Amino acid sequence: MPASGKISVEEYLSTTYRPDCDYVDGEVVERHLGEFTHARTQALVGMALLAQEKQYGVTGLLSPRVQVKPTRFRIPDVCVLAPGAPREEITVHPPFLCVEILSKDDSMPGIMERIDDYFAMGVPNVWIVDPLRRRGYHFTPEGMREAKDGVLRTTNPDLEVSLASLFE
Repeated sequence: MPASGKISVEEYLSTTYRPDCDYVDGEVVERHLGEFTHARTQALVGMALLAQEKQYGVTGLLSPRVQVKPTRFRIPDVCVLAPGAPREEITVHPPFLCVEILSKDDSMPGIMERIDDYFAMGVPNVWIVDPLRRRGYHFTPEGMREAKDGVLRTTNPDLEVSLASLFE
């Protein structure tokens, strides 16, 4: 790695990180994950969304590389591609939904930067799941709402995930 700590997009894309890392303007950024609560919640969200694939024609992915800008790649915990979206090794077309599972070390500024990156790319829906507080939030470019009724939802297609099913 260069002394400045920055690497090229090409180097990032040709390197294997375990677990995969975000790439933000030349810097490889580790993600907060790997603990039981995060991993379990990610698996349950993924399973709930994958179960809706056939009904709505969507495609669910766990931890895909999403190129949100020419020099930024994010790794959402879960994402859903809209019906008919291209199958890309690196997602460059906006997913329909990106889901982030909060870890105890995540910060509000860091999460908001991720959400802003998704919106700048054209992602219409972002869910933030907070397993420690047992809450879920739905962000759209128009604003944020907490899932007070215990269900995270999208429209067109009408995906739903019950928070209770994630936190049993």
